[in-house]
Amino acid sequence: MRRHLAAALATILVMAVLVLVGPASAAPPPRWFVDETTLPFTPIGDSTALWGVHAGSGWRIEVPADWNGDLVLYAHGFRGDGLELTVSNPRIRAHLIEQGYAWAASSYSANGYVPGTGAKDTHKLIGLFRSKVGQPDGVYLTGHSMGGHVTGVAIEQWHNSFDGALPMCGVMGDNELFDFYQDAYLVAETLVGNEPAVPTPDDYFTTGWLQTRAALGSPFPSALTPVGERFKDVVENLTGGERPIFDQGWLGPVGGAFVFNFGVATTGPGRENIGTTYQFDDDPGLTAEEQAFNDEIVRIAADPQHRHRNGLGRLPGSQVVSPAISGDIDIPVLSLHTLGELFVPFHMEQIYAQRVADHGAADLLVTRAIRDVNHCGFSLAEESQAFDDLVSWVEDGVVPAGDDVLDAATVANPTFGCTFTVPDRPGLPPCP
Repeated sequence: MRRHLAAALATILVMAVLVLVGPASAAPPPRWFVDETTLPFTPIGDSTALWGVHAGSGWRIEVPADWNGDLVLYAHGFRGDGLELTVSNPRIRAHLIEQGYAWAASSYSANGYVPGTGAKDTHKLIGLFRSKVGQPDGVYLTGHSMGGHVTGVAIEQWHNSFDGALPMCGVMGDNELFDFYQDAYLVAETLVGNEPAVPTPDDYFTTGWLQTRAALGSPFPSALTPVGERFKDVVENLTGGERPIFDQGWLGPVGGAFVFNFGVATTGPGRENIGTTYQFDDDPGLTAEEQAFNDEIVRIAADPQHRHRNGLGRLPGSQVVSPAISGDIDIPVLSLHTLGELFVPFHMEQIYAQRVADHGAADLLVTRAIRDVNHCGFSLAEESQAFDDLVSWVEDGVVPAGDDVLDAATVANPTFGCTFTVPDRPGLPPCP
């Protein structure tokens, strides 16, 4: 009896341990590291440069001699899955120093797609700056790509910490970016007459994709078959609708081929297409052919363990992957996005603008479209002007001009994006 009781207690104990820490076979979390020799940097002019490691993250701070009292935090983009953690200086660093702004940036304490981690580590810079330099009068937050996602998360999570935000080429639609990657795979396979395998086979890019690509174009994506043209049309509608620069972006460095060659066009446990409407043209109504396609395409519901209703997804190491951006903002936000690229497509801004409007805060968001085909392909003039306009908005109440990204007719106008594109990009249709 005692032997059976002991065995039962042992079993219960093992089960409790598994619940708390996971199975013994679970891989240990990655050992991220900071090479401290990479942190020092040369200050601009008579500015002061500081650097170090704090809470597992590398950091840099630069303070001009004539500091105006304000601090700009910079959030970097996706770093891949390498183990070394690195810091990036803001692109407009020289402009910030010239205008008297101090800045600070973090490596984050983990790599991978970790906007939740990035938001926490970037927010920690405020306390670090306070201990090293002093209390800032105002704090601005900016970032590129995943750093835009970091920005969107941080200003909602710490409402009282920031005065204004400038996300650029950001993943402002959080999980819906990864839904688009899955859509690209499902749509391509369905259009060529295949039933998409779910999950995507591990060898898809060396086997199935080669056959699908040949059916879409030869070579894809520059010489499309009729089926390939239809695929392109669906992708355009999924990523923001008819707009200038999309055709050039389709062939660009982060265009139609990139989405597949980079390996992002796959299914995933946190992705879904329940409720997604696929369209072949810019008419919001469905033709009989479009309806038939929507009835035929495989529908996938996200695993709730990987896509919580609040936007939490998880990867090995139990890191928060894609915290949701609700659009519930209470500070001025100016957001930039290029029109042509497909790595983080333009519809991220439309999703964000709609969420902000749904929260009754449309007056706090200004969006600017830039005519470029590159991911984060902004000029220094475009970024610097956006930052200056954001500051004028925060400090003087001067609301900057922007683009209406939610009106389909406006977005489809051939001159859309011309207002804030400086200069015209070579090889792209010039603005009047």
